[in-house]
Amino acid sequence: MKLDRALQRELLELLAVEYPNTRECVFTPELSDEVNERRIANLLYLEEHGLVESGLRSYMDGNYASTGSRITARGLDFLADDGGMSAILGTVTVKLHDDTIRSLMELTIEKSDLPPPEKKKWTDALRSLPADAIKHLTMKLLGMGLDHTPDAIHAMRTFLFP
Repeated sequence: MKLDRALQRELLELLAVEYPNTRECVFTPELSDEVNERRIANLLYLEEHGLVESGLRSYMDGNYASTGSRITARGLDFLADDGGMSAILGTVTVKLHDDTIRSLMELTIEKSDLPPPEKKKWTDALRSLPADAIKHLTMKLLGMGLDHTPDAIHAMRTFLFP
């Protein structure tokens, strides 16, 4: 197989040093045709994943010409220990307002096997709590849920693989 992870990393690192400029990564006189073919295959593979702009152009006779290769921002982020800007920009923040959390808790109370008068008492008490108390209760419930990880895994399995 022509694909080679060590060579791909080497190519990315060579291009990272030259960023934002291009660099010739193939067709150097000291390289054999076999080595050039492996480099072409790996550069094209990296390009297909958006990590480099290979600068390679293919011709009908199966030969390639190169205008020089360049690493992309995604390629630089791939090399970065912290994931680079992609990690920062790809972060998803989920915000639940106290009203949403309160509604979820009320739903849990309604689904419980408590007698109806108790359900009303609990729901009324929940509705009277200020937002800070809801936040505190949510953190407690989340902690309790994490303490029951096997139950959570079972619930996820049921949801993901019905």
